[in-house]
Amino acid sequence: MDLRRLAVVAALLAAAAVAAEGYNITKILAEHPEYSQFNKLLTETRLAGDINRRRTITVLVVANGDMGALAGGHYTLPTLRHILEMHILVDYYGAKKLHQLSRGDTASSSMFQESGSAPGTTGYVNITQHRGGRVSFTAEDAADSATPSGFVKSVKEIPYDLAVLQISKPLSSPEAEAPVAPPAPVNLTELLSKKYCKNFAGLLAANADVFSNINATKDNGLTLFCPVDAAVDAFMPKFKNLTAKGKAAILLYHAVPDYYSLQLLKSNSGKVSTLATASVAKKDYSYDVQNDRDTVTLDTRVNTAAVTATVKDDDPLAVYAITKFLQPKELFKVVEDLAPAPAPEGPKKKTKKKTKPATTSAAAAPSDDDSAADSPDDASADDAADKAGAAPPVLASWVIAAATAAAAALALAA
Repeated sequence: MDLRRLAVVAALLAAAAVAAEGYNITKILAEHPEYSQFNKLLTETRLAGDINRRRTITVLVVANGDMGALAGGHYTLPTLRHILEMHILVDYYGAKKLHQLSRGDTASSSMFQESGSAPGTTGYVNITQHRGGRVSFTAEDAADSATPSGFVKSVKEIPYDLAVLQISKPLSSPEAEAPVAPPAPVNLTELLSKKYCKNFAGLLAANADVFSNINATKDNGLTLFCPVDAAVDAFMPKFKNLTAKGKAAILLYHAVPDYYSLQLLKSNSGKVSTLATASVAKKDYSYDVQNDRDTVTLDTRVNTAAVTATVKDDDPLAVYAITKFLQPKELFKVVEDLAPAPAPEGPKKKTKKKTKPATTSAAAAPSDDDSAADSPDDASADDAADKAGAAPPVLASWVIAAATAAAAALALAA
């Protein structure tokens, strides 16, 4: 294999490795102190997590000295989120792509447009290439007197997943800068009781510490997965056998301390941490969110539940009804993948053997240290409450694309 071929393969494998591991916008910007204020706002508005969950994104960052009103405390947090969403394009624009626009300009949708808060086309950003290679960005609804923001430099690029570009100043968008009314107070128990989740609401209300924790989190970003009433009924024999500590942990396990819109759940897969993760020392208490087209499933490695209905989806609170009571691996035995059945063999001579009578035992309740139970999940009880089939896990398309590209490069370089 010659040096040219080795270089091509090494570059492609490196890109595939980066894509497989994903990226962390907070860590990327932390390497550049000149963007510390912008980075801080991404964290405070919870947009950093939304960026990290995307596969194709361009972030337009602004240096500390150019932040203007964004750094002066002139906007509330919900309004700041809208303004920053205008700076996050849901497509990849590396420096090379910017300077090779086919018609000299294009319009890209932003996360503000995707959020549904931007009426009409006000959430789009116009990208224009000028003579001499200069590139500018302008919000679709910017006033005629507003000057465009210019492209300064590329900060970080992971083709074709992430591009971080510095622009000369924040984008001007009257729609994004409009004051956002604070959300109306939400009575969590009343909300759950009205739609699908009355029994689960009762379990939360009966545990004062758990309810207080979840209720205090809902105003800062919360996604709650509530088992439907039939699922709670099916799980109650196991729930009653849990310790007080185990009951608290499994209830908190259904709450994710971040807001996930249904659209985001349907377009991204990955591991999420829960309030139980933060409440129980040295325990994971996470699960995988998976999607297949319009079906969203939660895989705990003990059981899998599907999202069947939206109870509420309004930033910062999302509540979704699910088909099963989620069972964490910290409290119940993991269901191992079954090996394929062996090929059938020819008939064998029957022999009589003395067999011991089969014995069954109920799922052992976890001890106070939340160790795993001794028996596997009772699938029959869950199946009785399951109204929708679980979607199989889907391989990330960018991993497949990376492998395909590597194979093609090998053929070309040969």
